[in-house]
Amino acid sequence: MIGKPAILKFAAMTATLERIKADFKKLTDQGIHLHNALRVEQIPEIVEEHFTEVLKMDYQAFTKTLPSFALTYQNWYSQARELISVLLPGRLNDFTALYQPPKNRKEIKKENYTLEDYLKDVKVFGFEDKVLVGPVHAIPAFEQQLQILNSVKSRFESSLLDIQQLIRTELLDAELDAAELLLKNKCLRAAGVICGVVLSKHLVQVSGNHHLKISKKNPSVAFLNDLLKKKEVYDVPTWRFIQSLDDVQSLCQQSKKREPLPPEINDLIIGVDKVIKTVW
Repeated sequence: MIGKPAILKFAAMTATLERIKADFKKLTDQGIHLHNALRVEQIPEIVEEHFTEVLKMDYQAFTKTLPSFALTYQNWYSQARELISVLLPGRLNDFTALYQPPKNRKEIKKENYTLEDYLKDVKVFGFEDKVLVGPVHAIPAFEQQLQILNSVKSRFESSLLDIQQLIRTELLDAELDAAELLLKNKCLRAAGVICGVVLSKHLVQVSGNHHLKISKKNPSVAFLNDLLKKKEVYDVPTWRFIQSLDDVQSLCQQSKKREPLPPEINDLIIGVDKVIKTVW
């Protein structure tokens, strides 16, 4: 049985996972709206033509759904920057550079126009006061920021997998804690049975991690162990180690066989804990 602390920890980690997922989706959705708002503000004729001629949509109704880029961007930038700093720190400087111009910038060009320039309405004029560089050039800069945010997705999904695996390990740890308590109270067979259940659950997960098809509805530890060795998920020494654990847990499930010994159950608990921590 899983104790209350483990349940509370599981609930907290699950809530964190769901919050991260919701925050990521919110940021990407807001990014799309901001991109549309920026394009409408700077190249309205092109956007309107695309909406009316290509998408066959009501352009005026669409524009009413958009936020003010100048009023909304800063908050989006701060949240996106924080997410990137955690999940993709290697791209943080690239993301920031698209907002804040470098201190050593000698001249403002299309290629180095930033979102901060846009918010300050910075413009570079040429002959007859023609705008050579200005707010319209913030569009590609923001598009690059969106691309960086979207590139977080693969790392984000990997992080989610890590969190999910951590949650599963926490739950299995809680069950092993229960087995230890049974061992202390000399309920040896019950402790061994719990270890067998934990080992079986973990080997099913390992099979899933490697996209292996399990042909049996309720596979035994021996079946899963043979499958994982056959598919070369792990080597022969690991297979033999898990086989030895299976021998002890099988002994616990068969009441007509001899009673397991306390050292055997203790080694079983330690061994199963090692497997769930090292075999993935």
